[in-house]
Amino acid sequence: METNGGPHTTEQELKYAGFWIRFVAYVLDSFIIGIPATFLIFVLLFYSVGSTIGMEALTDPAFLDSTYVEAEISDQEALSFLVAYLLSILISLILTVIYFAGMHASKWQATIGKKALGLIVTDLKGNRITFWRGLGRYLAMIFLSSIFMIGYIITAISEKKQSLHDLIAGTYVLRKY
Repeated sequence: METNGGPHTTEQELKYAGFWIRFVAYVLDSFIIGIPATFLIFVLLFYSVGSTIGMEALTDPAFLDSTYVEAEISDQEALSFLVAYLLSILISLILTVIYFAGMHASKWQATIGKKALGLIVTDLKGNRITFWRGLGRYLAMIFLSSIFMIGYIITAISEKKQSLHDLIAGTYVLRKY
């Protein structure tokens, strides 16, 4: 296997990234994408049913009590709040998918978390992956690997340290140094 212009030229020289370094990269990426997504959710919820009720919904624990909510807001306000909440989840999901699939397909071949730790994602021939392969890899990760964490446990016992989503997408995560 050759890496496309990368630092490794033969399979013997490849350094497959193990579970823990990949976990740390994922935690970093979770903060990178999670902080803006949380801000977006707060903004959408704040403006969903007016600034007074929107802010109250975000800061007042009594707002979680259904009897309080029923007495204080109208059906229209509740529907507006629900739509804003669902929209914020959808937008956050889309941004997350684009972040992971797009960054893995970029010239960096890594998310910001992976790049910070010197990791790259390649196909089985060592080339940069396409956006569509990155999308498939991410979808496999969130839908399949999350089940009992088996997709991640496989990383520890796999010869090339591939998770279930790597096996499905035909990718490796390599250490550049």
